Amino acid sequence: MTRIIGGHAGSLSLRTPGPKTRPTSDRVREAWFSKLDASDALEGARVLDLYAGSGALGLEAASRGAALVTMVEDHPGAISAISANITAIGAVLPHAPTLGATKAQVSTFLRATPSTSYDLVFIDPPYELDSAVLDQVLIELLPWLAPGAWVMVERSTRSAAPQWPEVLTSLDTKKYGETTLYFAEAP
Repeated sequence: MTRIIGGHAGSLSLRTPGPKTRPTSDRVREAWFSKLDASDALEGARVLDLYAGSGALGLEAASRGAALVTMVEDHPGAISAISANITAIGAVLPHAPTLGATKAQVSTFLRATPSTSYDLVFIDPPYELDSAVLDQVLIELLPWLAPGAWVMVERSTRSAAPQWPEVLTSLDTKKYGETTLYFAEAP
């Protein structure tokens, strides 16, 4: 079962799109959000959740105070799950964040003209996504980043580390069993 871990919607169950997606474990999500909470990076943040799956990462950010969350996913079942989850979380949050789901391939979305800049970006692609594709996504992401934005990538521990574009500063790497988290910051 996937659920919101903390914030105003803590323990709210989320709908998942089924076996074609790999939800981020509670343990890994808690690690991501503990780091963000410790840096006071969530209150009022604009969040971009790429390869969103159920939307759990973006919705966790909304539960903890993010003002805007855009979730991008190309799987129709995932978009349906995200839409249901937006409705469920919207009913319990005391603030009214702007929550949206965009049905598009990540690269197609990122090639568009940015409509806003984002403070936090979560990138949680399928583990089998080729590293070269992920590295291209990181390049295409640059125009969407606000000054000082954080970018977080989740990969299989067996996958190659992301190749951060020169403009991004690598901050940290954390391993959790089969999962590795990579963090970088925009100037």
